[in-house]
Amino acid sequence: MRAAKTGRRTSPPPRKAKALPLPVRLLAMLFAFAAMVAFAAALARLTLEPSPASEALVHSNLHPGRSLHAYLSQPELRDAVKQIGGNLLLGVPFGVLLPVLAPKTRGILRVLAITATVMLLVELVQGALITGRAFDIDDVILNTAGALVGYLLLGRRLGRVVHPRDRRRNRRGGGAKA
Repeated sequence: MRAAKTGRRTSPPPRKAKALPLPVRLLAMLFAFAAMVAFAAALARLTLEPSPASEALVHSNLHPGRSLHAYLSQPELRDAVKQIGGNLLLGVPFGVLLPVLAPKTRGILRVLAITATVMLLVELVQGALITGRAFDIDDVILNTAGALVGYLLLGRRLGRVVHPRDRRRNRRGGGAKA
């Protein structure tokens, strides 16, 4: 496009994000809710189930990196991959599902803060109430890193598709940034 008087090229106006039809958006949110409930049940089973056999082996960790070092120092690489990879994977659903469930959680910092808070609570319950389990700050860090991966790979895009921004409100200053 050329401007009439100056002869300069101008960029076309930004395209308006096309919103999905309401029934499709509601279906996506319902699916995300069901997936989050299933994930919560799996998380509870994996993290809040007592493990009396390992009670003598369990020690709380308040120092970031200490458990990671211990995992990586194990002779079996498979065990380290299982511990680190498992904790990363536990956070991924938060990064993918939160932006779909609630548009106000679409920002990367919000997803990370919510994930860290939930995982911190899980670790506190583990350490205080569950036999054979302990609080480990490295688990919180790994779970939050997993949420970051999930958000960057899929959550951000899904959140934008299901809950597109209203560009007109944002231009006038009345809309919230996401």
